Amino acid sequence: MLAVTAAVAVGLAPGAAQAAPAPKPATKPTVIQITGKGIDDKLVIKQTDSSRLFSTLLSEVNWMASARSQTSALKADKLGVKYTVTVLANKSALQSYELFPMAAGGPRAHRTAKQPNGRKVTEGWFYGRLTMPETLRVSGVPLKAKPDVVGGGIGGGIGENIELEAEASPGVDQVMGQMRQLFLLNGAVLMVILVGLAGIAFVIRRRV
Repeated sequence: MLAVTAAVAVGLAPGAAQAAPAPKPATKPTVIQITGKGIDDKLVIKQTDSSRLFSTLLSEVNWMASARSQTSALKADKLGVKYTVTVLANKSALQSYELFPMAAGGPRAHRTAKQPNGRKVTEGWFYGRLTMPETLRVSGVPLKAKPDVVGGGIGGGIGENIELEAEASPGVDQVMGQMRQLFLLNGAVLMVILVGLAGIAFVIRRRV
């Protein structure tokens, strides 16, 4: 009996292994859509068109997918303008978040309980990154530029003003060079005055 059972088990094992379904690969986001105040229809950022901008915008929201809520909701008049960011894989929506870049005390983000395709998660409120307003602005959202909060530039324009301002503003070496030129100019003027006074004194002495 034991021998027969072992033989049957060995015979069925390959079939069972073949019948087991392979795990589905994780769906990768490829498109991000933004809607909200000042946007006529919707903004569409595709990974194939602007990979660096897409990655930066995705990093603003993707970390909230499984994070625990950090704070409570502010009053409506403290939240400011709202923009909805939806992450998609081609045409299938995966995640959706509400961003408040101009909220009192800093940017805020909201993960709604009802997610795309009827999926439900725990509702959560989060402190948004300081880079959120500038990232949204570069994506096409009508917000005022604040490049000073961005540490480095990315494709699409974030940080571009920082580089221009750095080139336009004088550095330490340039300031020191201007000061040296000023001192030399003042010294030359002083020497001319001293030589003139010495010449006048010499002429007066000869006449006396």
